[in-house]
Amino acid sequence: MQVQQILKDKREDGVFTVGPKATVADAAQVLAERRIGGVVISEDGLTPLGILSERDIVRRLAAEGAAVLGQSVELLMTKELKSCTRTDDSDEVLRRMTAGRFRHMPVVEDGVMVGIITIGDVVAAQISELSMEKDALQGMIMGH
Repeated sequence: MQVQQILKDKREDGVFTVGPKATVADAAQVLAERRIGGVVISEDGLTPLGILSERDIVRRLAAEGAAVLGQSVELLMTKELKSCTRTDDSDEVLRRMTAGRFRHMPVVEDGVMVGIITIGDVVAAQISELSMEKDALQGMIMGH
């Protein structure tokens, strides 16, 4: 299955972003309100500069305390962004996410962000695909 199919099947629209000068508290508010685990850092909403996850915030809070909430997200964000394209295979994307121990991957083409997928999106798509294959095989075996 290609990433484009996963994006097509996702319920929510768009990618939530905050600017690099936003505070960690601002980013945490977006994460909480949208019930998401990561937010892309972007000046224009199209060009990803980095990503900030709940884990990034919690780890920094544990190390430095509440003062972190007033810092700009550009100080905490992951700058070496791992991304994929719509034509990438979901098995490869899942392998990269698992190996890199991250859960969010922007979908970028020609430098422009066209979506975001999570490890949960990929796993759900693969489970759905396996279920359809199982049903088809059972139908063939039973002669339907």
